[in-house]
Amino acid sequence: MYVDLLERQRLFFHQGKTRDIFFRKEQLEVLKRSIKTREHDLMNALKVDLNKSTEEAFLTEIAPLYQEISHTIKHLTKWSKPQKVKAPISHFGSRGVVYSEPHGLTLIIAPWNYPVQLAFAPLIGAIAGGNCAVIKPSELTPNTSKIIKELLNESYSKDYICVVEGAVETSQRLLEQPFDYIFFTGSVAVGKVVMEAAAKQLIPVTLELGGKSPAVVDKSAKLDLAAKRIAWGKFINAGQTCVAPDYVLVHEEVKDSFLNHLKKQMDELFSQKIKSGSYPRIVSERHFERLLSFLNEGEVIKGGDFNRENLVISPTLLEEVDWNETMMKEEIFGPLLPIFSYREAEEAISIIRDRPCPLAFYIFAENEEMQKRFIHELPFGGGCINDTVMHLATPYLPFGGKGESGIGAYHGYNSFLAFTHRKSILKQTTRFDLPIRYRQDEKAMSLLRKIFR
Repeated sequence: MYVDLLERQRLFFHQGKTRDIFFRKEQLEVLKRSIKTREHDLMNALKVDLNKSTEEAFLTEIAPLYQEISHTIKHLTKWSKPQKVKAPISHFGSRGVVYSEPHGLTLIIAPWNYPVQLAFAPLIGAIAGGNCAVIKPSELTPNTSKIIKELLNESYSKDYICVVEGAVETSQRLLEQPFDYIFFTGSVAVGKVVMEAAAKQLIPVTLELGGKSPAVVDKSAKLDLAAKRIAWGKFINAGQTCVAPDYVLVHEEVKDSFLNHLKKQMDELFSQKIKSGSYPRIVSERHFERLLSFLNEGEVIKGGDFNRENLVISPTLLEEVDWNETMMKEEIFGPLLPIFSYREAEEAISIIRDRPCPLAFYIFAENEEMQKRFIHELPFGGGCINDTVMHLATPYLPFGGKGESGIGAYHGYNSFLAFTHRKSILKQTTRFDLPIRYRQDEKAMSLLRKIFR
């Protein structure tokens, strides 16, 4: 089945249509219109699968796609132009050009936590880069996956863009196929499996993973605003966000005040959603039970309520969590937020450094020297100063991890770069031919030393 699909897509790709910039822009316009047409259906599916409200679904899933598509269409002609580069004196008479060439057949494996945005956002890059694509949406959000498949089948030929639904076995079979490029979003554990499968065929990959993304609250921070933005970034989508703050390190001098603000903001932002039943649910019973087990690994100081029937856990704060507990060794990916204190910046930096490189990092501080210190001394994929999450919502910034949190980046121009190969060409003059490069005598070597030293 998949062999035949790839053969048909490769045949379509070699026809050359996808290389045409006008064709690419046209297909991006088709995608935008199709999302608008099925917007209501997509949001209804998100409601069924994850209990996302219309407002949250539009803000976090749909709106970023409209922005990304418009940005890409606007700049695609410029991005696609061959890039002229200078030649050194050793290459006198020549000129260099870099062409952005499509990879060809691409595989996009999407996750369940933002199943619309994280299926379509890489697809924007694939289309912009001139590729064909196979999209594998998550089986854990079946209603959303169904609409994604219908939307793309209505909009494109399967020889160009195709959706393949299924569980783990489907992903495994797809990973056995000779794609030219793989884009995966998901957990670190599965990311390693994807990379291993890709390595067997030397297929290039982008891995958008996760990890334990910390937030640091310095004593110079505006505590009320820090609490509001941390609460929003952590508990939106019930904490099921790869860049959600996974734990907070707050300076001991302001800890009590910060916690008071944080509890207040949690109530203002989420208590009504909990009461009305519009707070997102945990995606599956397995993930729900895993999160419940974490409640026993610390002292719950706010929240901790849950509804097993609806798979809902209220926004929860914990203290007295040991760093050796399970919840501090793996990404929480739920509405539980451990709080720790620190005395000096060195202590907080050491705690973060001693753990795998996080996907995101957030520093809340009015002191600019403190901002610079944390930003420059810590490794991480990307992040914010005095905010959370919002860095991934702009097409002007690359989004991606480092080390265990991922490989490669995308969004905006970086999506175009991810889904293209930069082909280097040197065009040499035929008007003359410098004899010095062919000579091996001492006179020639003496001249070469003068040129290159």
